[in-house]
Amino acid sequence: MFDRATYISRRTALTERLGHGLVLLPGNAESPMNYADNCYPFRQDSTFLYYCGLDQPDLAAVLDLDAGTATVYCDELTIDHVVWMGDLPTIAERAAAVGVDRTRPLADLAADLAGRQVHYLPPYRAETVLWLGELLGRTPPAVHDGASLDLVRGVVDQRAVKEPAEIVEIERAVTTAVAMHTTAIRMARPGLVEAEIAAEVERIAAAAGGRLSFPVIATIHGEILHNHDHGNTLTAGGLFLLDAGAETAGGYCSDLSSTCPVSPLFDDRQRTIYDLQVASQEAAVATLGPGVPNRDVHFAAARVIFDGLKDLGVFKGDTDEALAAGAHAMVFPCGVGHMMGLDVHDMENLGEEWVGYDGKAKSTQFGLKSLRLARELEPGFVLTVEPGIYFIPQLMDLWHERGHCAEFIDFDELDKWRDWGGVRNEEDFLITADGARRLGPAKPVTADEIEELRAGGGA
Repeated sequence: MFDRATYISRRTALTERLGHGLVLLPGNAESPMNYADNCYPFRQDSTFLYYCGLDQPDLAAVLDLDAGTATVYCDELTIDHVVWMGDLPTIAERAAAVGVDRTRPLADLAADLAGRQVHYLPPYRAETVLWLGELLGRTPPAVHDGASLDLVRGVVDQRAVKEPAEIVEIERAVTTAVAMHTTAIRMARPGLVEAEIAAEVERIAAAAGGRLSFPVIATIHGEILHNHDHGNTLTAGGLFLLDAGAETAGGYCSDLSSTCPVSPLFDDRQRTIYDLQVASQEAAVATLGPGVPNRDVHFAAARVIFDGLKDLGVFKGDTDEALAAGAHAMVFPCGVGHMMGLDVHDMENLGEEWVGYDGKAKSTQFGLKSLRLARELEPGFVLTVEPGIYFIPQLMDLWHERGHCAEFIDFDELDKWRDWGGVRNEEDFLITADGARRLGPAKPVTADEIEELRAGGGA
């Protein structure tokens, strides 16, 4: 939690932008796993955290744009709650800590909303949709349709530009994540099961006082972009990919990826592709800066990947024409990165067209349609940079069968890499007034750095 003045300032900026009516900010409720009292770890709604800072279930806040007031709605804890959870501050005491001096029971909320224009964000939990429907007298489809675009744009514009105190929190999360990754790189060895590494990574996040920012990807199948299965055994001569981030107690996230050999050293074929991925990442980072469309950052990485594989005989033809046709998506079928903050994909629930595209249309081209952030970068933006190279046999076969981009791909040469796997490295960056700064301590990235750490040296 930040100081009360931070939350007052954030709410004031939002209300001054919107004008009239009420802003309803629902907090999250507990989410049971298999029965009511056995719940998933509670995670507060990020926008509620941003404006209200209160990290407990069953809260709502209303900002009255006309009266200039803020009210927190919550039911006071009973003795039954105290027996199980201990003596806690009253809701009035908690609200005062974030600059709110008005509190009311949840039962009053529906009446207080009645007859007023209500601005709310698109709900992403089914129970929130149903609750809003009850409060506003709307069907679930009408709840989705009634979300306020003005509020979405106001929240996106505020949350996209990180305050100095937020950067401190994010760097704390990155520092923890670097420890998670260096530990995993040291651990990887033949005979180990992926789950053993994933468990240690999660332990480090929890020991730092927070949690994972998303479920761990710890896999020998790096060509599967979001592989959450951890049942495979590491074998000599293979690769191991970790995509994992930490979240601080305050809710701020990090997101890093690393790839290392299971054997002590990369073999020649592994190093060839690994070095190419690192070169693509360096090209992307060098492109970062205020006023630069992140789409250009994406294509800076794609160009290096295409030209590098053209040198190996896999790709062919004019690079500009190939990139325009999307031929690079054969091995780079995702985006170069995304916004990050209170969400690991920051504000993704508010719509990529606003968060990542500032209202402009997204591409429908395979690969490019998965670029979550394309808009011009601004000072204060925090984003990931994570180009990858993935040899996906099913995609290779599909394109070959259809002759897709055949003028730019030598499918016989491509097939020689069928069993290579995938590689991704990822770091987190802050856009500054004159460029960009990597957040947190450096983690091993180059092949030499990875091998040094595997040998017992390095950070």
